[in-house]
Amino acid sequence: MDTITLSGVTAVGHHGVFDFERRDGQPFIVDAVLHLDFTKAAASDDVLDTAHYGEVAERIKHWITGEPLNLIEALAVRIAEDLLQEFPLAAVDITVHKPKAPIEVEFGDVSVSVHRRRS
Repeated sequence: MDTITLSGVTAVGHHGVFDFERRDGQPFIVDAVLHLDFTKAAASDDVLDTAHYGEVAERIKHWITGEPLNLIEALAVRIAEDLLQEFPLAAVDITVHKPKAPIEVEFGDVSVSVHRRRS
């Protein structure tokens, strides 16, 4: 299976379990690995025969900036399911990073990852 990797899609979202997270917002970063077959796109050299990564980035941004969710796990699953529905993907890997998570100890990043495939 061929892949397109889209790393570092960043936007401010209002996800989290605490009131101040929903009020103030914070950056969320999403990485996506799109699994699909490039055979048709390689032969036609037409963007319509692949997953347009600019449109994928817009869909991801829509979810980051959209309706607040409590958990980044829920955000990751919704992004994955949406991309599978909207694009000709066999599978997708989504990682959601929450680098400013309200954790009382020093840390570099917190992230969750999901893998979903077309049923």
